[in-house]
Amino acid sequence: MKKIKLAHLYPKLLNIYGDKGNVLALKCRCEWRGIEIEIDEINIGDSISEHDIYFIGGGQDLQQIEVSKELERHKEFLTQERDRMAVFLGICGGYQLMGHYYQPHNGERLNGISLLDAYTIAGDKRFIGNVTVKTDLTDNGTLVGFENHSGLTYLQGETEPIGTVLIGNGNNGKDMTEGARYKNVFGTYLHGSFLPKNPQFADYLIELAIGSKPEPLDDKIETLTHSSLINKKY
Repeated sequence: MKKIKLAHLYPKLLNIYGDKGNVLALKCRCEWRGIEIEIDEINIGDSISEHDIYFIGGGQDLQQIEVSKELERHKEFLTQERDRMAVFLGICGGYQLMGHYYQPHNGERLNGISLLDAYTIAGDKRFIGNVTVKTDLTDNGTLVGFENHSGLTYLQGETEPIGTVLIGNGNNGKDMTEGARYKNVFGTYLHGSFLPKNPQFADYLIELAIGSKPEPLDDKIETLTHSSLINKKY
């Protein structure tokens, strides 16, 4: 079975809601299948080499400013990685920085790296609560999580949402979209952590990374957890 190399981008700055749980979910779901997975933490000042999966979590505006400047140094390389169909997953602040820019209420615009054709503007209302999303990316047709953001994200061009909001606000509270996808780049506002609550989506990322569907696991507990959160009151 193919070995997976995963790059966890800037975990010392962008891990505000336990986003490392997403990396641990991928690690466990690979190891349970006998798939070797190597995890490299990439921090400020580090170089970045080719990986199969790139993960970036969420953070406060101050941390996003520092990461935005660092990502700019690697924009060309990460764009090449996107175009060779490496897998990316960005959560909340990391999702925003994978678009063209994030404009805070006060302060300068933070440049993103344009892996997604999307942009984010700070809104006047904070969206905090449970989210249920209808999606075509999993066999069970749903994603669940917890949002906590004031940024309003708008998708353009060939970038598509990962699903339609059934409960919650999603990207901007207006068009009922949640998350984004272009090629194998995915972004979402769902915390909690996202992948432990959505094991089918975690397996979809593994499938994209290794080029074949991974063997099934006994997901009774994970399935019960996921099901208990569907349509949970916002």
